[in-house]
Amino acid sequence: MTTILVLNGPNLGRLGSREPEVYGSETLADIGAGLAASVPDDIEIDLRQTDDEAELIGWIHEAVDRRLPVVLNPAAFTHYSYALRDAAAQLKTAGVPLIEVHLSNPHAREAFRHTSVISGVATGVIAGFGSDSYRLAVDWLLRAR
Repeated sequence: MTTILVLNGPNLGRLGSREPEVYGSETLADIGAGLAASVPDDIEIDLRQTDDEAELIGWIHEAVDRRLPVVLNPAAFTHYSYALRDAAAQLKTAGVPLIEVHLSNPHAREAFRHTSVISGVATGVIAGFGSDSYRLAVDWLLRAR
């Protein structure tokens, strides 16, 4: 079985109730269930969320060590976490795909959201399509395997 890690940063555990006009009304559990239902039986979606930067970095290290493809919504860490960026760069060095995703389009929002320190080490970036951003990322990973 192939595992795809779907990693989520701070405040994404509040989806469904946090600013639904920006992030939609689906919960993270809803997104995970939709992903799991959309993949072949030999694919496992391992959806995780944390508000802790160190835990997220540890999961990236796990992905490097296990050679697991990653869909990452770094949330607020997108804009300033060089520690997360350095961990994500190890995926690139190892040849493991990393797709950065965002529910909203950061470039259509406040100026501080326009910069991602993660994008430069990501295989690709998908943003602005709500929960479909995750589905598009997983679809690409399935085609690329």
